This record gives sequence, structure tokens and C-alpha cells, in this order.
Amino acid sequence: MKIRVGFGYDVHALKEGRDLWLGGVKIPHKTGLLGHSDADVLIHALCDALLGAANLRDIGFHFPDTSHKYKDIDSKLLLHDTMLLIREAGYSFGNMDATVAAERPQLNPHIPAMKKCLAEVMAVPEEDLSIKASTTEKLGFTGREEGMAAYVTVLIYKE
Repeated sequence: MKIRVGFGYDVHALKEGRDLWLGGVKIPHKTGLLGHSDADVLIHALCDALLGAANLRDIGFHFPDTSHKYKDIDSKLLLHDTMLLIREAGYSFGNMDATVAAERPQLNPHIPAMKKCLAEVMAVPEEDLSIKASTTEKLGFTGREEGMAAYVTVLIYKE
């Protein structure tokens, strides 16, 4: 069996007038994440981790933010297509461990919905998805509530 590990990181600025999407779930908040797509920082980091683990480059290579095709796209579609790429390369999904860094809103109440959504999009068991939320103790751009960051590690394997 061939086992591979991937790491993904993404960051987006917060902006008024945008919806806040995390892990495929719309979260009520006064600001949302700014980006070419819906700016779902968790899904973007997850896609990068998966693509990196399979040595398939990164999210920007497959879904460039210079393409009108991806303008305001639902990131769940990007994740679905990323899973297709992983499976076409002969890999199966093992597990994910993710941390979202944000001061506000409190994310813990939304984690079960995020896990359910991601599991459905990826066609994997919820038990294989770990999502954690953390603040940065008011330090840095996340601490100043200028943006959010996500860190994701995945394991994939080939029989």
C-alpha cells in the first residue's frame, strides 16, 4: 500500500457585504471572506492538501482565479472535482485533520454541519473528518479580525 500525506493552507480577508462560507456551510456573521470564488478558506486548504498529497500541483493550477468560469463559484464544486482528480489518480481518501483560525464568529457550533457537508461532497464517512476551531489570541491578521486562515492535513492511499 502506498500512503501519502498532504498539507494545505489558505487565507482570505474578511469584508462586509460578503457571505461567510466555511466547510460548505453558510455561517451568519457581519462579514464574509473575500475572494474570486465564495472564498471558503477551509475547502480551499482541503483541496490544496488533497492535490499536494497526490502530487497534482495546487488549487490555483486546476481552478485559476483568473478564469471567469470560477468567479463566485461554490467551493463545494471545486472539492467535488478535486476528489474526482484524486480518485482518477488511483488514490482513496484516508482522513483529514483541519484547523480554522478565526477570532469571530464562534465556529464550534457549526462544526457538525461542516463535517456533514464535507462528508457528503467527498463521499467519505464523517468520522474521517476532524475540524477544529482556534483563535490566535488577538494576534496577527486573524486576531485583528482582518481575515481567517485554515490549515489542513490529509492522508490518502493507493492499494
